[in-house]
Amino acid sequence: MTSFMATAHVHVRPATPADRSTIERLWLMFRHDLSEFAPGGLSQLPNPDGAFRSERVDAAFDGGDGDWAPYLFVSGGHPVGFAFVRAVSSPTRVLNSFFVVRGARRAGVGLRAVRDVVARHPGNWEVAFQDANPGAVRFWRRVGEELAPGEWGEERRPVPGRADLPPDVWISFGYGKQQMA
Repeated sequence: MTSFMATAHVHVRPATPADRSTIERLWLMFRHDLSEFAPGGLSQLPNPDGAFRSERVDAAFDGGDGDWAPYLFVSGGHPVGFAFVRAVSSPTRVLNSFFVVRGARRAGVGLRAVRDVVARHPGNWEVAFQDANPGAVRFWRRVGEELAPGEWGEERRPVPGRADLPPDVWISFGYGKQQMA
């Protein structure tokens, strides 16, 4: 599995409305993975119909402000992940959601995909993750160092409106022409 993926090419492309059902299926896997790390668990459990909250999918495809960009990752004709960029036209973009299917992890697919996504929107970036998710902690710190060696930062911020939750960890970095000063 990993040896195949290590040599597989990952193609990152903007997701179109025709890709929405594929992204929605990947979203279920993404939210399932995250449910393991939710404090108290209840806020991350599926709805009674088995689906997870999907406001971000809706925003990425239908966002009223139009300041979102969804991406689909494909390898060998198979969908292997997605990313949602928020605040595309702002001075600091936010990698709002990022997911790589388990069969494609630890083979460089995620790093190649995130590099491709941020290169499409040069400038300042922020990404949030949770301390309770050790894979995300390792991955995003590696991303910071790979994309902005010695020039990235990390801080903890309270989750807006959720004082009951531990703070999110945010990394920030510049990439491309308009990097952080």
